[in-house]
Amino acid sequence: MFRRLPLIMNISEIKKRVDKKERVIVTTLTKRMAEDLADYLKEEDIKAEYLHSDIKTIERHKILTDLRKGTYDVIVGINLLREGIDLPEVSLVIILDADKEGFLRNTQTLIQTIGRAARNTEGTVIMYADTITGSMRTAMEETERRRKIQKEHNKKHRITPTQIQREITENIFGTDDKKTKFDITKMSKSMSKEKLKQELKEEMLEAAKNLDFEKAAEIRDAIKNIK
Repeated sequence: MFRRLPLIMNISEIKKRVDKKERVIVTTLTKRMAEDLADYLKEEDIKAEYLHSDIKTIERHKILTDLRKGTYDVIVGINLLREGIDLPEVSLVIILDADKEGFLRNTQTLIQTIGRAARNTEGTVIMYADTITGSMRTAMEETERRRKIQKEHNKKHRITPTQIQREITENIFGTDDKKTKFDITKMSKSMSKEKLKQELKEEMLEAAKNLDFEKAAEIRDAIKNIK
């Protein structure tokens, strides 16, 4: 288990957000750390789940939707930038090992990860590191620059920031039972049912990977209709 966690990360800040019914994202560098940290948080009675590349795209989207709904309070993951879903309920983003330079901790990635908290009026980012790298410094400076511009814009136009409220879709595929628009007759008629299902499943997963969830839903329904 993640027994060393209390030494490197104080979870009291997470609990504060949970008490206020807000959501938290924690980014790690490894799948093992994401899983262990999620398990540790569960032991602390925090509704947490991990998210990494071993989890299929459709399930990833469901987990993030469940985060918005409050099924989970915390999501722990490696690369949470690939998701297209908006998460206005997230008020705290924690970046572990922020000083470990590389693809997941370069300037651009840090700026984008920090931006995950920008949709919430209480948005806060905590970076854990032994030293401040060039990427961290640049990311913080750029974030502060953008924040200053936004504040000046709000002041000029007398805008008072308010929390974004967005409807949460219960099911990314919906519950519409209308006939699918996906035409399976275009597939080879000589193809066996099992082969056809496999081909459709691969196309469904590809559509979901590209965030084309409507197409993925149509293909899913087409698979169900194969007798």
